[in-house]
Amino acid sequence: MKLNELKAPQGSTFTGKRKGRGHATGNGGTAGRGMNGQKSRSGGGTRLGFEGGQMPLYRRIPKRGFTNHWRTDYLGVNVEALNIFENGTTVTPEMMIEAGLAKGCTGIKILGGGELKKNLTVQAQKFSNTALDKITAAGGKAEVI
Repeated sequence: MKLNELKAPQGSTFTGKRKGRGHATGNGGTAGRGMNGQKSRSGGGTRLGFEGGQMPLYRRIPKRGFTNHWRTDYLGVNVEALNIFENGTTVTPEMMIEAGLAKGCTGIKILGGGELKKNLTVQAQKFSNTALDKITAAGGKAEVI
């Protein structure tokens, strides 16, 4: 069974009554809305989150923290993942995105996980100290852009 083959069990769903369509629908004078009250009136009902006039939950809970709008999110790419590039290549962030190593980030940070077996010139926004050591030990170069 696949997700597109899922169906609700028989009898669990029903089509709602069309409100206010006259006596011929069999709903009589109240048009299927019941007798009196707020929900029987035109435009009646409450907004989402309304709790009958008491202080709503979202206002009772204290506010915590903040969002820093100027924060830069760096995506970590391990040194071992750079082995997919040829020897002597200058690896840019655009090349890493094309290769599928990074996506949806504002910056790339090269991390020192794994072993680098190729001589590469790596360009990125940030490097960890272990990544710098491994890139230079393999005969490559790290350039901060």
